[in-house]
Amino acid sequence: MGRMLAFLYGVVSYVIFLVVFLYAIGFVGNLVVPKSIDTGVEGAFLPSLLINSLLLGAFAIQHTIMARPGFKRWWTQIIPGAIERSTFVLVASLLLALLYWKWQPLPRVVWAVESTAGANVMWGLFGLGWLMVLLSTFMINHFDLFGLRQVYLNLRQANYTHLPFTTLWLYKLVRHPIMLGFVIAFWATPVMSVGHLIFAIATTGYILIGLQFEEKDLVTYHGADYIAYKKRVPMIVPM
Repeated sequence: MGRMLAFLYGVVSYVIFLVVFLYAIGFVGNLVVPKSIDTGVEGAFLPSLLINSLLLGAFAIQHTIMARPGFKRWWTQIIPGAIERSTFVLVASLLLALLYWKWQPLPRVVWAVESTAGANVMWGLFGLGWLMVLLSTFMINHFDLFGLRQVYLNLRQANYTHLPFTTLWLYKLVRHPIMLGFVIAFWATPVMSVGHLIFAIATTGYILIGLQFEEKDLVTYHGADYIAYKKRVPMIVPM
């Protein structure tokens, strides 16, 4: 029964993540969803900036702390190891949902692409960024990344095995194509508002800082293989 509950917990966490991920596309692009980055009643600049900063900071702190190996070792003494990744995914998803809900719009336009052709290029890049994010997760192991593989193996009473170090497709161009996809998606817009610009700057800054911690963890875990990989493949900008 415990294994089945863990499996259901992992599935529910994944479904919540999937909904939040899809909502993110509409939120950033001001598409379809009822509450996006530029919709709502505009408030005073400084209180809005403070609220948005706290929302982004909460996600960044959670993502940074819960992803560290030391925290995982401590955390799995409290919760079953099989649901550690699912819990990480669930908490991150809930914090993103909170960000969507409480985000304070600052819709004043910073710049806008006037031509139809230019706007279409921006929308194409926007879609390419999100597609890159999704495809890159399958180039490693989508179901392991979001906790489903862990709870499935636990359900079958099979030991969890760590994935081998591989560099498929986009991972031969940059070491972190998922993050590159996010950066493209966050910046590619035909109309850049003040709120969107703050969001793009903050998330890009966090990505660049967070990757420094992740790189150290990857070197510790994979050793010489990852060091050699770092020497031949750029981190986030294809060269």
